[in-house]
This record gives sequence, structure tokens and C-alpha cells, in this order.
Amino acid sequence: MSHILMLTPQVPYPPRQGTALRNWGLLRGIAREAELSWLSFAAPDQPLEPPPEITALVERAAIVPQPPRTSAERLRALLTSSQPDLAGRLKSERFRAILRSWLAELSFDWVLVEGLELVPYLRTVWAQAAPPRVAFDDHNCEYLLQKRAFLTDLRRPARWLGAAYSGVQWQRLRRYEAEICRRAELVIAVSGSDAAALRELVSGQRPLVIPNGITVAEYATYQGTLPLEQPAFVFTGTMDFRPNVDGVLWFAREVWPRIRTALPTAHFYIVGRHPHRRLEPLREKPGIVITGSVPDTRPYIHAATVYVVPLLVGGGTRLKILEASAMGQAIVSTSLGAAGFPKASAALILADAPESFARACLDLARYPVIREQWGKRASAFVTAYDWDALLPPLLRHLVHG
Repeated sequence: MSHILMLTPQVPYPPRQGTALRNWGLLRGIAREAELSWLSFAAPDQPLEPPPEITALVERAAIVPQPPRTSAERLRALLTSSQPDLAGRLKSERFRAILRSWLAELSFDWVLVEGLELVPYLRTVWAQAAPPRVAFDDHNCEYLLQKRAFLTDLRRPARWLGAAYSGVQWQRLRRYEAEICRRAELVIAVSGSDAAALRELVSGQRPLVIPNGITVAEYATYQGTLPLEQPAFVFTGTMDFRPNVDGVLWFAREVWPRIRTALPTAHFYIVGRHPHRRLEPLREKPGIVITGSVPDTRPYIHAATVYVVPLLVGGGTRLKILEASAMGQAIVSTSLGAAGFPKASAALILADAPESFARACLDLARYPVIREQWGKRASAFVTAYDWDALLPPLLRHLVHG
């Protein structure tokens, strides 16, 4: 039986947001087929004791707190280092020591690295006399994400400082991401478009596409709900993640006034942990509710009249779309919000201009029959993204290859 070491940037249980949802699905699926060890960082709001839901699945587990990092340290790295900001995000000698100890004690067939911020620890892996093979799971094609942010900010003078930062970062990320893609025995992309971007980055690269997935039944059979003010428009996500912040701000400024004028009782629920300070002015807008962290996003999704994905920058595939689809919700998204899903237009309404986005939201809110039709389309669409359907190609490489 294969022995695999999985490294994650945060504890994936409970799976409350995109990265955790993917990592939990992979961890659970791999643990059924292989001996799995798990080493992870914990976010500041996560306990340092491994949850029993994970320890029941793995051979060994350890958690290290995410290291604090000041703005001054980030600025110093920006000015004195050629590496991207992301490379210094999780610098921890304790994490490295545990990794070194486990590599000395156990013979791993693979090290599965969940995200670019963990790549610095591969120096420790490759320093072994007989290093295990490395599988790099690129949750986002990071250089492309920053390049899109740069091009977006470049068009807005108020964001030129951000554009300058993103301009530096995407060039650094391009070199950094290319290096790990060249050295890893297996590169995993979350969508065909991300895989194409990685092929452009490294000639001859052949990423394995394992889309983001969910356990559909855990959403389709869920019955919990909340007494939200209706009609309720709901967005879920980690709210200090820049694509989410920018998308919600665009929706609140450009789309929401049109909806609220037509439907004076409408409410927009922004659901997710770590609301960024840029969102604070939205609390004063009529009908907008920022919840902060919640134990489970499913009650909000279930209670939504319309689920919205107003993203303007992004890559990969959006787990939030899968969650809402599995719960049979009618969805309105920008084209970028649904990027990575080849047949998205058959399952959700795509709209990129404020007028068309608002019109789609209003039609769904006003006409239950249309809303139900789109909900059924979403439910049919999501079956292809159940983990049982997605994992076999990865297991063939890591376990059976």
C-alpha cells in the first residue's frame, strides 16, 4: 500500500471554504486507498489539536500554528527578495523540523503539496538521500490570478498602487510557479484553463486535471435553513480573499442599487470569515448584511432566493458554485466567476454587465417557475463534480501507479 504525506496550509476540517473543501475531499478519498500522514498549519481561528474526523483517517497527524507576519516584514521581502510574497507566508522552523523528522522515520512514496505557499518546504524533501516523489496541487494558477488583478487595477487610477504590487508579484510568481512545475513528478490543475496556462508556463508540461469537487449528497439532502429576509441574495466565501472582496464591492456598488430599487425588501447576505476592512462601508448600505464567520454556510445557501457569484478576477473553479448547485439553487454569475466549468451556461445564468446581472437576479426573484428550472439544471450539472467521480485518475497516479 502506498504511503503518502499530505501538506496543507490550514486544517481542512470542518470544510468551510474553498481550499478546505478541496483538501478535505482529497484527504478523505486518498485515506481510503493509501496510508496517509498529514502535516498542516492551523489558521489563527483553528484549534491546534487534530480533529478526530481527520485522525480517524490518517496514520499520523500534526498541526503547527500559522506564523504571524507583519506588514513591515512583507515590505522588506518585497524590496529585498526576488521571491513572491506568497513564498514567505508560512515560514516556520517548527513545521520544517516535523517534516524533516517524519521523512527520516518513514518511507513515503509521495509528498502531496496543497498549494504554492508550501513549496519552500520541498527543499527539505529534496534534501533526502532518496526523496519521495512530489505531487504539486496548484489550487489556483497563481501567476495568472495576479496578472488578472494587475490588468484589472491598471484600469482604475484609485487602484494603481495595487496594480504596482500585482505587477511585481505576477512576474515573480511566474518564475516561482514554473520552477515547481518543472521539478514535481506530478502537477495537478483544477481546470482545463489552468492546465493550459501551466503548459504555457513550462514547455512539455502535462498537468493532471482534477477539478474541485464536493460530496454532493451532503448538500443535496441538507434541510437546515435560516429565516433570512426575503428575497435573499447570498454570496459565500472567505472575505479577505481579494477576488471575493472585489466581486462583492462591484455587486454592492453597481448591481445592488438596481435590485433594491425594484425590490425594496431585498437583502444581500455576504457570508464568510475574515471580512476585509474594505467591506466595512457596505454595512451602512440598506439591505446588506455581513455575517462574518459562520459554523456552516449551507443554511444560508439553502435559504437563498438567488445565489450570486459576482467575481471579476479569478482562476480555477469555484467551489461555491458547486455547493449552491448541489442544493438546487438558481445562480447568477459573471463569466469569470464560472471560469473553469466547460458547460456552466447550461446550469447557471452568466452576466457580466451590471444591468444584465441585476436583470437576471430580478427575473429569478420574481418568477418561481424560472427559478425552479434553473435550480434543476444546476442539480443535474453538479453530479459530474462529486468526489467519487473525480478522484480515480489521481488515485491511479498516487496509489495504483
